[in-house]
Amino acid sequence: MQKIYEAELSFLEACLKVNPKSYGSWHHRGWVSARLPRPDWARELSLCDRCLSLDDRNFHCWDYRRMVVKVSGVPVDQELEFSDRLIGSNFSNYSSWHYRSTLLPVLHPQTRQEPPHASSPRGPQSHRVCEEQLLKEYELVQNAFFTDPNDQSAWFYYRWLLGRAEREETISCVYVSREDERVAVAFSRPINARCVGLLLVLDGQPLRVEWRSVHPRFRHSPVLICDLPPGTINDVTNEHNLTVHWTGNHTHRDCALYTGRVESWCRDTATDQELFRSELSVEKTSVLQSELQSVKQLQELEPLNKWCLLTIILLMRALDPLGYEKETLAHFQTLKEVDSMRSEYYSDLCCKFMIENTILKMEYAEVRVFSITDRNLTSLCHLDQLLLVTHINLSSNRLQRLPPQFAMLQCLEVLEADNNFLENLEGVYHLPRLQEVSLKNNKISTLTDLQPLASCPELKRLDLRGNPVTQAASVESDLAELLPSVTDLLL
Repeated sequence: MQKIYEAELSFLEACLKVNPKSYGSWHHRGWVSARLPRPDWARELSLCDRCLSLDDRNFHCWDYRRMVVKVSGVPVDQELEFSDRLIGSNFSNYSSWHYRSTLLPVLHPQTRQEPPHASSPRGPQSHRVCEEQLLKEYELVQNAFFTDPNDQSAWFYYRWLLGRAEREETISCVYVSREDERVAVAFSRPINARCVGLLLVLDGQPLRVEWRSVHPRFRHSPVLICDLPPGTINDVTNEHNLTVHWTGNHTHRDCALYTGRVESWCRDTATDQELFRSELSVEKTSVLQSELQSVKQLQELEPLNKWCLLTIILLMRALDPLGYEKETLAHFQTLKEVDSMRSEYYSDLCCKFMIENTILKMEYAEVRVFSITDRNLTSLCHLDQLLLVTHINLSSNRLQRLPPQFAMLQCLEVLEADNNFLENLEGVYHLPRLQEVSLKNNKISTLTDLQPLASCPELKRLDLRGNPVTQAASVESDLAELLPSVTDLLL
């Protein structure tokens, strides 16, 4: 069998010389190697080295090499030296940078004694690299992008070094309404309503309720709602204590509904958990500040380098999103000019940051009004953070739709979205408190576009002036039939 398998390996080696990126050849080689009575792993590593010397981005070979390393027990530090050699010979070797990112947390893990990132999960396994090694890696990667500022490989690795924020899985908000006899729960990530494992306890007694997402299109949603049995909490003279247990994550959230109150909530504020500070999460501000200065030095030499500009934006977001707001917007404008092919991507990313800043300002002011007008807004995000908002103003932007996530605004009473390009109101679905909607000067052309409003039982006022739909002769009577609750209709 040894001879048969060795002959098969020789045949496969000839195949790889013809086509080094053959899925079948590499897969079959792995199958054969795993069955060799006496495998020669050193020979297999040598073959990988030869293939990678010809094409260092041959991901088929990289996958096979990782299998060989795992099975043969090659030390991690030896593999890190291998990545050193490849990067040293070619800074543009993206595969080597990526491979390095898988090795460092194993070889130089963050210890329990080191302070965790502000937004990383509490616990020993945060998949982070120790501070001392991080500083060495910063020096290595800076050498790379100072050598070739336009090569993306080092910039992507740099983004990984700075760290992706990892939010702890938790219940971020519980909202309860006497009038609607409804409970809404917001989570730190989208949840499957059928498999979530939620237990609702009211005044010490478990309640049998049916949890559902806020919109029928969602199988997973960061906001779930349930209706309480009729008469459970509607008497304002009674006080109630409610607890939501997330059994799968061993966490819970309490909420007290006091006498005379028609609603109550318990939540984490965006500022408490630093939800938007941001994709980057290095623990020490001094490190981030030092990195910002280094990248700014490169920008002085390469003022129109898109990777440099984007990294500056992310570092500023991590340090002080509100303090650097004007500079960030200016950098986005430059990015759109120097990289026009991706201008829409930069527009959406800029919108994301503007929405985050507006939410932070709303948190600091302790209000339930969200307003972002005349800012060229093209998309909406973080709508799960607006569960408690009662009034939202999105007028004079470039929005084309209100997405299904808009249904998370379960407390919304007033919606203003004048002077946009709205054609789709899909997200205005079963909002129990919505009373006033202003949609002047949009692109709503048919009654079908307005159908979602029929699911809002409290809707009283609707302004549709300046929309194509108002040109139909029978629109008023048709709307009266579609939206019988509306008493103030402006066409």
